[in-house]
Amino acid sequence: MDALHNTHAKLLAFDFVSLTPTASDPTAFHRKGKLLLTRAETVGVITTRELKPNKFLKFAVDDGTGCIPCVLWLNHLTSPYFSRRSPPDVRRIADVAARFASQIQLGVVARVRGRITAYRGSVQITVSDVIVERDPNVEMLHWLDCIKLARKCYGALNLSPHDQNRLS
Repeated sequence: MDALHNTHAKLLAFDFVSLTPTASDPTAFHRKGKLLLTRAETVGVITTRELKPNKFLKFAVDDGTGCIPCVLWLNHLTSPYFSRRSPPDVRRIADVAARFASQIQLGVVARVRGRITAYRGSVQITVSDVIVERDPNVEMLHWLDCIKLARKCYGALNLSPHDQNRLS
């Protein structure tokens, strides 16, 4: 099985929600036994938003093939995980996360990247960065990238030779 550790794989929601954790590495996920993934990137419309101040922001990204659940952690200043880091670094990380949270609003088109994680049996993206997209074509370009990468790199699509020629 090939691996794309620490590479943000561009995925559509229908592929993302079919990922399953691997038995050998709980931080890696695969689809139908092919290609280990640890990070993902998606583009779509923010359709849900649930904010727990100073804890987290849960939201969903709808790319037209389904919704990808995402979580953006906002507890950097109180989390013991960050207690070993220097306070100025933690403050910067917290400020960036707060800025991302303010940009995630219902109806905006956003590019979201982060780690693939599982929570209560479902896969989600634990967000590392967010970019609000202003170009209306960005969703379609993301779709085309996903299809091309799935066929050529990820080995995830089973297309007929006719469809393969059309997408080349």
